[in-house]
Amino acid sequence: MESRKKVRVGDLLMEKGLISEEQLMQALAEQKKTGKKIGRAITDLGYVREDQLLQALSDYFHYPFIELARFKIRTELVQLLPETQARRFRSVVLAEEQDGLLVGMADPMDLMTIDDLQRTLKKPVLPAFVREQELLTVLDSVYRRQEQMASIAGELEGELQSSDFDISEMALSSDTSEAPVVRLLQNLFEDAVQVQASDIHIEPEENQLRIRLRVDGELQEQVVKERRVASALVSRLKIMSGLDISEKRLPQDGRFNIRVSQRSIDVRLATMPVQFGEAVVMRLLDQSAGILSMEVLGMPAELRQRFDHLIHRPHGLVLVTGPTGSGKTTTLYAALTSLNTAEKKIITAEDPIEYRLPRINQVQVNPKVGLEFATVLRAALRHDPDIVLVGEMRDHETAEIGLRAAMTGHMVLSTLHTNDSASAAARLLDMGVDHYLVASSLRAVVAQRLIKRLCPHCQQPHQLEAQEKAWLQGMEAAACSDSYLEGRGCHHCHNSGYHGRIGIYELLEITPELLTCLRRQDAQGFAEAAARAPGFRPLALSALDYARAGITSLDEVFRVAATLEE
Repeated sequence: MESRKKVRVGDLLMEKGLISEEQLMQALAEQKKTGKKIGRAITDLGYVREDQLLQALSDYFHYPFIELARFKIRTELVQLLPETQARRFRSVVLAEEQDGLLVGMADPMDLMTIDDLQRTLKKPVLPAFVREQELLTVLDSVYRRQEQMASIAGELEGELQSSDFDISEMALSSDTSEAPVVRLLQNLFEDAVQVQASDIHIEPEENQLRIRLRVDGELQEQVVKERRVASALVSRLKIMSGLDISEKRLPQDGRFNIRVSQRSIDVRLATMPVQFGEAVVMRLLDQSAGILSMEVLGMPAELRQRFDHLIHRPHGLVLVTGPTGSGKTTTLYAALTSLNTAEKKIITAEDPIEYRLPRINQVQVNPKVGLEFATVLRAALRHDPDIVLVGEMRDHETAEIGLRAAMTGHMVLSTLHTNDSASAAARLLDMGVDHYLVASSLRAVVAQRLIKRLCPHCQQPHQLEAQEKAWLQGMEAAACSDSYLEGRGCHHCHNSGYHGRIGIYELLEITPELLTCLRRQDAQGFAEAAARAPGFRPLALSALDYARAGITSLDEVFRVAATLEE
């Protein structure tokens, strides 16, 4: 067996008929010139694909060849090997077997590395062949700068303990890019941008600091043991946001812009005093990405055409509804981008302004100085606008001014917090707006949610269970005979089975029958007429359409359906 370990890769490939003697000679010349391993030289010259090479070696050594893109990575196993050694040995722990640990290696023929791994892991190592690039992607995905951040946090904690200065003074004087607090924040932002996080949560506890990133709507956390680091981090962030670093008893809001990995990121920051210090939440807005179009948002073509026709009408109110975090603002920005031409005067009242748009007069609401939505809206109507966007209709006054503006020749776009489109009119009436104003001005309501996309790397067929069949039967009888997919979980999606999100929509246009119900103030009749409206497809069935198309899972469909029933 030992003699077999010393196989000559080139000879093995020739023996299997994968390369010719001439190709081997050229590969050896390339190896001599570049110092590459012979296997890498052969694949780089294009004589053999990497998977053919690895499969040939796998057959010879009787080591498995594992495709990491299809393998469910367990983070706790990978982390048995410290990051520095995992990168040095080009190895990743994949599974716990009866007789040892299965370890994916870029070069399982390296006996010295196997010995080093066994000393580190204190268990027998069962080598497996993996593609080197996939292995590096797994390491980037699992470790995510955690060791680096922990090291910088330890360095910062040491500085804080040995310093006679106040922590906030120290953060204030940390102007150089080499300061630990600056490097720690840089690593934190780079990690957040890498995983496309929408928010960063910094939460101090009694003996540790908890950092959590919201990715695809769910939080992922990392714990930093050095608790005193929290004060320096918060002070530094306050300085960047232009806030008062001495005020720790009251919440504060601010914003700043940073460049991370060649991207311009707007950061909205909010602090709040908690038991062991100050908690911070930062919303990350990628200005480099630009405003998403309706196509990218996920609005189906037929519904998109109807929505586009509605917002290009000369006047009327179009509402976008849904709970917090359902993408309403993003949809309105996409609509504004479509409407933004030299011929149209557009004014917005927003809280806060999330994206800066050229040619559009964007006003930041500021309740502290009396600049409420209603105040901005009144002022905007004196500036001869064609289109007005109101960030949110929160109260009777704002709703009434918006509806009157829509009735007097302006196109008004706004958001409302309701569960579905049929509830929007009832909500306006509940705010105390006259029913005749709603009937005269409201043109359409779009309701939306965000659902998670299946990870393209680990999706697989899903077998329907009895309960799922019964649920589908209740939603749409024909749905039981369709095929569906689910996410198994892999390193690309951090074992969640999902990667990214997409919008689902229902569009309710106000028909004569719905107008009659509004004039009679018949909320129940309005809801029933909405269900019969032409072209209306409820949110739950829109989610089901995406599950049929293999874009999302049935779990996501049932989650949406459950929130609508509440």
